[in-house]
This record gives sequence, structure tokens and C-alpha cells, in this order.
Amino acid sequence: MRLLLLRHAKAVPAAEAPTDTSRPLAARGERDARLIGERLRERGTRIDSIVTSPAARTLQTAQIVAAAHDYPRERIVVDERLYLAGPVEILAVIAAFDPTRRCVLVVGHNPGISELATALVPELGDTDLPTCGLVALDAASHDWANLHDTPVRIAYRDSPKDAWPPAMIP
Repeated sequence: MRLLLLRHAKAVPAAEAPTDTSRPLAARGERDARLIGERLRERGTRIDSIVTSPAARTLQTAQIVAAAHDYPRERIVVDERLYLAGPVEILAVIAAFDPTRRCVLVVGHNPGISELATALVPELGDTDLPTCGLVALDAASHDWANLHDTPVRIAYRDSPKDAWPPAMIP
């Protein structure tokens, strides 16, 4: 199984939106989300499910990445539990995924998304994903509910600032 953890793309400053959840992507964020979506497509990634926080910036990031994969917008799952969630909450969302889904994209916020990556793959160290930073993790489990109890390794990581193609991490 492959788990794709994606931090939302660059949003407008907090002062430019009435609430934190309503902050949309900045122009750079839209560009970066398109780039990451295209890179995933170029890798041959076939996304089976996309789940995102309800915040505007995460939903927009998910929609832009989905468009690069012809993934239907109406199939993007918005889960309230992902808004500013920590690793435990994110794992609870992942545990509910249908085991027939082999590649799942979770779009969320820091520090939770980065902390989860580090918890699953301690060799990452104190990873702090940049905006629109992605980490692809491969798990030996055949059931998302067992993700925390199975060996997980990093397949690769990518961000808009990385050179293409990004270095593969063994």
C-alpha cells in the first residue's frame, strides 16, 4: 500500500481571510499544487482515494492535484477530523480507509502531517514538510487499520522547490 502525505500549498496570509479555515491558496500555492500533481502523474501514480481537511487551502490543494489525475472532484472526501490534526487523529482517519484502496492521498496541515511521517518512518528525523511538500510511504500491510503496526518505508519525497526528478530515497 502507498500512503501519500501532502502538506497543503501556500495560502494567503491569515490577515487576508475572515477565518483560518477560509484562507484560500495564494497564486504560488495554486502553481505549486499543479506542479506536485503533474509530478505524481509523471511517476505513474494511480491515486485510489483522496481525503482532505475542510480548510479552503487543503481542499483547493486536493482539487488541483486531483485534476492532474482526472480524479473526480466529487470523490474527494472532506474529513473534519483532519483540520489541524495531529498524528493520532490522522491515523484514525487512515484506519477507516477501504483496504481495496492501494494508494491514498491525505492532504493536511503541519505540524501533524510532518509528525505523522516521522512517527511512521523514524529515519526521516525531524522532517518539517514545506508547503506543498509530499512524502510517499510504502507499507507492507494489506489493511489501513494496521498501518501503525507494520513496517513502513519512504518511497520518495518531493516539494515544488526540489529539482526534478527528485532523488529517490532507498
